[in-house]
Amino acid sequence: MKNIKYVLLSAVLIGFTACNDEEDFEDQLDNPTTEVVLPALTQGEADFSKYIAVGASFSGGFMDNALFIAGQQNSFPNLLSQKFALVGGGEFTQPLMNDNIGGFVLGATVVSAPRLYFDGSGPALLPATPTTQISDVLSGSFNNYGIPGAKSFHLGIAGYGTLNPYFGRMASTPAATILGDAIAQNPTFFTLSEIGGNDVLSYATSGGTGIDQTNNFDPSTYGTNDITDPNVFAASFGATVDALTANGAKGVVANLPYITTLAHFTTVPYNPLDPTNEAFGPQIPLLNSIFGALNPIFEAVDPSRAIVFSETDASAVVIKDETLVDISTTIEGALNASPTFPAFIAQFGLPAEAVPLVANLLGNTYGQSRQATEDDLLVLPSSSIIGTVNEDYAEALELQGLPEALAAQFAAEGITLPLEDKWVLIPSEQSSIRVATDAYNDIIDDIATSKGLAFVDFKSILEQASTTGFISGNFILTTDLVTGGLVSLDGVHLTSRGYALMANEMMRAIDETYGSNFEASGNFVNAGDYPTNFPPTLQ
Repeated sequence: MKNIKYVLLSAVLIGFTACNDEEDFEDQLDNPTTEVVLPALTQGEADFSKYIAVGASFSGGFMDNALFIAGQQNSFPNLLSQKFALVGGGEFTQPLMNDNIGGFVLGATVVSAPRLYFDGSGPALLPATPTTQISDVLSGSFNNYGIPGAKSFHLGIAGYGTLNPYFGRMASTPAATILGDAIAQNPTFFTLSEIGGNDVLSYATSGGTGIDQTNNFDPSTYGTNDITDPNVFAASFGATVDALTANGAKGVVANLPYITTLAHFTTVPYNPLDPTNEAFGPQIPLLNSIFGALNPIFEAVDPSRAIVFSETDASAVVIKDETLVDISTTIEGALNASPTFPAFIAQFGLPAEAVPLVANLLGNTYGQSRQATEDDLLVLPSSSIIGTVNEDYAEALELQGLPEALAAQFAAEGITLPLEDKWVLIPSEQSSIRVATDAYNDIIDDIATSKGLAFVDFKSILEQASTTGFISGNFILTTDLVTGGLVSLDGVHLTSRGYALMANEMMRAIDETYGSNFEASGNFVNAGDYPTNFPPTLQ
C-alpha cells in the first residue's frame, strides 16, 4: 500500500472588532474626539529590578519543535522583562541559540533537528543545518532559566548540564544546578511556570510507553517517559519556591493544563481511513475478508474487538491495546482447528501446510488488537505512518516464508498491522496523565496560596482555548494546529502570539496580587504584533 494522507487541517480564525456592542459604537460616533486618559504605570509592591524566570520549554520560548533566536526573543519572560523595564526592571539576558534554524550539531553531525515551518499543507522540517554546537558553553550570567525538557526534580540535580544541553550551554559550572544558578542571581521577582509539565509530557508524547511512578519516591529509578510521583513533585516544587522566596522575592506561578487537549493529541482523528482514498478504498473487500476469519473469534471473547472497514464512511485505525487480555493462543488454536482455514489461506497462494505458520502470525498480531474509538488519542506523528508499509515487519514476515507482496499487505500500519503503543494514548493512559496533573496542580495552588504569590490558572485558559476559544485582544485563539494561533507547529508548545497571551495573563495576576496596574495603564502586550509561525527564509 502507498502512504495515505488522512489529516485535513482546516479552520477559520475569527477576528473580533474593537467595538463589541452597539452602545460602544454609538458612543464613538457621538464623541469622535474623546481621548481616553490612562493612569500612569505603577509597580505596586513588586520589585522588578532583578527578574528571573524559572521553568521549562515554555519559559525558554521553545516553539515549532525547536529553540531558536526569534522564539527566545518572543518568550513570555522576555516580553515581561520589557514591561518590567518601564518600572525599574533591569537587563534581561537569555542564553540565545546561534541561529533561527534551531537544533544542535556536534562537529558537522546534526544531533538535534531544526525547527518546523508551514509548507502550505502542514508542518515540515526546515531544510537547513543547525549551527549551534551542542558542546559550546556560554559565558556570563542569565535571567531566563527556562530549560526545555526539565522535569520538576531536575531543578536540583547537580551536573544536570551533562544530561541536558540546553542547561549545559549556560551552566555556571559543570556541577551546577538549575535552581542554584537561578538563586545566585539574587532575584527580586520571579516567574515559575510549567514546572511539572514535563513530568507527564514525555509519557504522553510517547503514547504512554513509560510507567506511572506514583508511589515510587525515588526518581533516580525513573525512565525517560515515566510519570513523576506527586510526592516527588511536591518536594521539588516546594523546595524551589522556598529557595526563590528566601530573600523576600515576590513572584508569579502558573499551574498546568491537561496536555491532551493540545493539538499534538487532537489533530489526527481516530477514524482517518477514507474509503474514497484510491490507495485504501479498493482494499476494503479483501481486508474485510481477512478480518472475517478472525471476527468470530473476537465475537466469542469480546465483541468490541471485531474489526470491520466501511465502504461508505471513514473507518477507525486498528491499534494494539496492551490493557486487553492477550488471546494470541486462542486465535492460533481456533484457526488451526478450523476446517475452512486451509481454503481461506489458499486465496493468498499459500499451501495447506502453511496453516500453522499463518495461524501463529495472526495470533501474535491480533492478540491484543481492536479498532480505535473516539476515546483514543492518536499522537501527531502517527499521521505520517498510518497506511504505510512497516518495512521491518514486512521483512520479518518474508523471513517466515510469506511472499513479498503478501508480507507488505499484512504490514500496513493501522490497517493490517495494529498501531504500536507509542502512536496511541488509550483511555487508561489519559487517566494517568489527568490524575497526575490534578495532583500537581493541587500542590501548586496550595504552595502559591501559602506564600502569597500571584497565580495564573493556565489550565483554565487552555481548556477554554480548546473548546470555545480564548479571546486575546482582537483574536480568538484556539488549540487547533496551524490555524488556531495559540499552539505552534509541534502541537504542544505555544506560538509567539501564545506567549504574548501568557505574558498578559502573568501581568494580570501580578496586578491583582501586588497592586501594579499593567492592564489599567494600557501596558498589556498586543498579541496581534506577534506571529503564529515563521517563514523558512528566517534562518
